[in-house]
Amino acid sequence: MIWGGLSLVGVIGLLGIAAFQLGPGNRDAIDSASVKDVRFVLNSYGLSESRTQNVIHNYVSSRSFTNDHLDTYAIKISHIELAELTSSSEETNSRWYRGDQLPPVVNDAVDFVGGWLGRKEISWFPKEAELRSAEFYVYPWSIYVHGVRPTSAELIFIRPSDKTVFYVSGKT
Repeated sequence: MIWGGLSLVGVIGLLGIAAFQLGPGNRDAIDSASVKDVRFVLNSYGLSESRTQNVIHNYVSSRSFTNDHLDTYAIKISHIELAELTSSSEETNSRWYRGDQLPPVVNDAVDFVGGWLGRKEISWFPKEAELRSAEFYVYPWSIYVHGVRPTSAELIFIRPSDKTVFYVSGKT
């Protein structure tokens, strides 16, 4: 009877995992985000969602059982002042870094997300070499590491020259 009960729990668990992985709500979403869906990106650093003009592109991957994913957005904004990105902050946890002047932990996070940037679904996203140039600024929203290797990162990139914000969130 105990083995029967444990077997039933195991079968229900496996069916639950299969339903989660194969269910209709766990599919990739491509170019379907609205301005409302991306407001968290600009609000996260206090740039204000009111600057958002439109979502140019997006890719939101399906989730694995452990929440592994890749989400990317390209957002056109109405304005950005270079002074907003370069003002020195005493707190290193809330500042922008120029793409060619990254501290080690942010550099590792850019390496981490750079592995996904060649995917055809996000061919519109700047390549890693571009993100590391003086043309881009990076805001490290969150970086999780296992030992010394990033396993999850959320980064916001801004290219002031054309007022475009790029957001990437990845977890393995």
